[in-house]
Amino acid sequence: GEAESYGLPEVSTESASLFDHAIRAVERALVMGPHGLPLIGSCDWNDGYDRVGPKGRGESVFVGWFLHAVLGTWAPLCEERGDPARAARFRVERARIGAMLEQAWDGEWYRRAYFDDGTPLGSSQSEEGRIDSVAQSWAVLSGAAPRKRAERAMDSVRTHLVRRASRTVLLLTPPFDRSDLDPGYIKGYVPGVRENGGQYTHAALWVVLALARLGSGDEAVELFHILNPVNHSRTPAEVRRYMTEPYAVAGDVYDHPAHSGRGGWTWYTGSAAWMHRVAVEGILGLERRGASFRVDPCIPSSWPGFTIDWRVGTTSYAISVENPEHRCRGVASAELDGEPVDSREIPLAASGGRHVVKVVMGAVPSPSSAALLASTRS
Repeated sequence: GEAESYGLPEVSTESASLFDHAIRAVERALVMGPHGLPLIGSCDWNDGYDRVGPKGRGESVFVGWFLHAVLGTWAPLCEERGDPARAARFRVERARIGAMLEQAWDGEWYRRAYFDDGTPLGSSQSEEGRIDSVAQSWAVLSGAAPRKRAERAMDSVRTHLVRRASRTVLLLTPPFDRSDLDPGYIKGYVPGVRENGGQYTHAALWVVLALARLGSGDEAVELFHILNPVNHSRTPAEVRRYMTEPYAVAGDVYDHPAHSGRGGWTWYTGSAAWMHRVAVEGILGLERRGASFRVDPCIPSSWPGFTIDWRVGTTSYAISVENPEHRCRGVASAELDGEPVDSREIPLAASGGRHVVKVVMGAVPSPSSAALLASTRS
């Protein structure tokens, strides 16, 4: 009956592979509530929501989006490891969760969760915590939300959560303060501070990545610059306002009127790692995938191009991206050492040495024309 328990960890008598540990985690998450969505339990990513589902019926829309993405990744892994039955069940569950998540649509954005009694959290009908960025960004990142609803949800993020005056991207609004809604210890924070209506940088970077996935390169880079700590310390006045290191990522930035734009919880490694991923993978579009890599940028239309020097083991790559038509997204052609390649699946060289990759942004060729071009060049 204890809400929290502290104890010393002990070495288990069981041992298993990393894969088996992950499978146990996925199976544990496949426990659904009244709306057919995963239970939130004592909390989800936002541990301040510890009183949403203490009776075992509260549900998390965010975990639904996240689990949808996880199941899509793990189903083929199960198949590769000789477990087709589990792979098939994961695919069925993924499709079912995707359908159930649409019940969380609130008209302009997705709700964040449901309390034990079914009361929605993150709804336009709520006095506080009406919109939460995590439910919107992961609607995009999961790939589960219909395109029109995903874009509309991100429009709501732009309208309600992006504060250019204080240079913050808020986690939620309005903050929890005086209403009867009690989602947990998040309500103990001063309104506009940390998770309670301030910028939680980890989640703000998911917003940037979601915009990049939708192809909004101009806006994605604008918000990335807002989150970049060095841009909070360019003048003495900004230094006095931000009050934290300009060379380390802040876990949160306040939006409280008395502390607007002040940073907190610096050297926050989770946010720093995501900032790196959003920059390299989301904006520059460089991502390794096993024995290959892709280059699929989403950049501001004003950028004429960029270059990347990348080393993988003993192999180095000189990557140049040209943007002659001033687009935000789209790859017209790609070459590896002068030979045409698919920009989404550029093979990694096993021989070491230095290789040259050239990518030209433009209208994406149809599969048939791309095959014809490759055939003609060969």
